Amino acid sequence: MRDFETISVEIGEGIGRLTMNRPDSLNALNDKMTTDIQIALKELSADRSVRCVSITGSGRAFSSGQDLKEASQLKSFADSLRKRYNPIIKLVTGMEKPVIALVNGVAAGAGMSLALSCDYRIMTSSSKLIQAFVRIGLVPDSGSTFFLPRFVGYAKAFELAALGEEISSEEALRLGIVNRVFPDNKFVAESEKILARFASGPTKAYSTIKKMLRHSAVYSLEQTLEYEAYMQEISGRTEDAKEATQAFIEKRPPVFRGN
Repeated sequence: MRDFETISVEIGEGIGRLTMNRPDSLNALNDKMTTDIQIALKELSADRSVRCVSITGSGRAFSSGQDLKEASQLKSFADSLRKRYNPIIKLVTGMEKPVIALVNGVAAGAGMSLALSCDYRIMTSSSKLIQAFVRIGLVPDSGSTFFLPRFVGYAKAFELAALGEEISSEEALRLGIVNRVFPDNKFVAESEKILARFASGPTKAYSTIKKMLRHSAVYSLEQTLEYEAYMQEISGRTEDAKEATQAFIEKRPPVFRGN
C-alpha cells in the first residue's frame, strides 16, 4: 500500500485499517483527503489479503465533515459531491467485504454520512453524531437521506436532519444507528475483537449479505425470495460453505479462508 498525505493505511491479519489523519482540523474532509480515501478504498477492495476494512480518525474526532475553508471556494456543490463524496459512499457500500466504522469522536456532516454508509458501526461512549448540514444552511448529502430513514424512520430522520442536534452514543445505540458502544478506555481492545471476527469469517457470505440487504430494500417479497434462492445456490458452492459443513460433521470449529 502506498503512502498518503492525509490518511494512513495499514494491512495486517486480514484487516485493512484506514485512518483519516488531519487531527488538527478534526479530520475535516478536504479535496486531497477525499481523493486519498477513494484511492485507498479501491486498493483495499482489490487486495485479496484484506477480508474486512475499518475506517476511523486520528486524534479527537472521526471526522468533522467537509472542510469549510475549502467549501467557501467551491464553484459547484453538486460537482464536489459527484466527484469527491459520492464515489466514496459507493466504494464503501459496494465493497465485497465488511466495512466497519470506528467512531472514536465526533462524526459530523459528511463524516456522519461516511459512518452511516459502513456495514457496522462502533462508537466510544463519549462520541457524538451530528447531522450538521442544517447548521450552515445546507441539506444532508453523501447518502444521509438514504441511510437515516432506513435506520430510524422518517419522523426521527427529519428531526435529526432539520434540527442538527448532537446524538449521543447512548441515543445512537437506542435508535439502531450504531451496533456497539464501548467505554473510551476499552474501545480499541473491544473493537479489535470484532474486527478479528470479521477478518476470520466467511468473507464471501458477508459480501452476499450486503448485496441481499440492499436488494431487499427496493424489491418485493416474491422477488426477494427468488433472489435469496439464487444467492444461496452461489453461497453453497463456496469453499467456506463446504468447510463449514465438513467442520460440523467432524465436530470442530470451521476455518474460513474467504473463498
